[in-house]
Amino acid sequence: MATFSYKARDAQGGLAQGVLDGADKTAVADVLISRGLIPIDIAPEKARVRLIPLLSEHSKKNKITVEEVMFFSRQMYTLLKAGVPVLQALAGLRDSATTPAFAEVLGKLRDSLDSGRELSIAMKDAGGFDTFYISMVRVGEQTGGLDQIFLRLFDHLNFEKEMRGKIKAALRYPSFVVIAMAAALVVINMMVIPAFSKVFNSFGGELPLMTRVLIGVSQFSVHYWYVVLGVAVLTAFGVYSWINTPNGRYQWDHLKLRLPIVGSTINKAMLARLTGSFALAFRSGLPVLPAFTLVAQVIDNAYIAAKIEQMKSGIERGESILRTAATARIFTPVVLQMIAVGEESGDLDGLLQEVADMYDREVEYEIDNLSARIEPILITCLGAMVLVLALGIFMPIWNLSSAMMGKH
Repeated sequence: MATFSYKARDAQGGLAQGVLDGADKTAVADVLISRGLIPIDIAPEKARVRLIPLLSEHSKKNKITVEEVMFFSRQMYTLLKAGVPVLQALAGLRDSATTPAFAEVLGKLRDSLDSGRELSIAMKDAGGFDTFYISMVRVGEQTGGLDQIFLRLFDHLNFEKEMRGKIKAALRYPSFVVIAMAAALVVINMMVIPAFSKVFNSFGGELPLMTRVLIGVSQFSVHYWYVVLGVAVLTAFGVYSWINTPNGRYQWDHLKLRLPIVGSTINKAMLARLTGSFALAFRSGLPVLPAFTLVAQVIDNAYIAAKIEQMKSGIERGESILRTAATARIFTPVVLQMIAVGEESGDLDGLLQEVADMYDREVEYEIDNLSARIEPILITCLGAMVLVLALGIFMPIWNLSSAMMGKH
């Protein structure tokens, strides 16, 4: 089967062009006529025949990024709003894709649409799109507002991208300090303290307790470093394995919300994403129960997802959203008040979006000041490290100097 590029006219005389796979030109013409298009020109596309194996060869090397999906959403919104058919829009975006992997995904989407599948089903088969994205596209297909869905998905992905960037920027300096402190401890423990230990042994007499502890830890690290490394690796592997179990993931996600300093920020970020996802689902016309199922699948927190499922069960029993939200104990009084007003006024999606915007602003502010909140802890740890080293290393030297001065 070969690939052909075509130009055709629709019933209104508009020009349509793209590519189709077929046994020959006649087969492609038959497909176009069945779609209500009048073929003008059909020509073999040899370059594309050579391109497909190339895409398959490199697709495993290039992962689809959030930025690609985000800009794809924006471009689809623009093209659909301008009246460009979905199939033609995908063909154009595939030709202009910046990476082979995403170009292959778009090619799969176009081929699936050629075979009569819906866009949401084609996205699920092609890969590269998460459950929330596919479900929102399905809602857009059902409600006839696919262009607006792509715009909202773009805004959703853009905000999450900005938050991730700010978190990385805020943690860059503290991470550098922690790495530098760890490296300094390794050097001091493996090289500096052993050198001082030889000097202390020449003093004679009993060394201070802190000095003996430092020397003991240093000697153990020098002679049994593989034990220390093995324990560290096994501990990290054990924690990682525990977190990947259902119960471990649930406990860890619950613990993250109560961590000092960052716990409140994580909690507010979760509430922002939760209320924003609900607002997007309700605004798009999704019924209440499917909306709860969808949001529970896309929330990256097992503890919160379990609470959402608990709320869904309450709604299935006939309880109101407000009552189930209060029972779940994951929402603040402000959110509960907004839910109550939204249920009474019928503008639940609008009020939830206001809550999401409010928490988005708070999260943004807290992330901007995250470094300032972490700095006192780093300074305290650094001061404690210097104090221990000073007491352990310099106290014997000070005692020896004092003894020598007393003799004179």
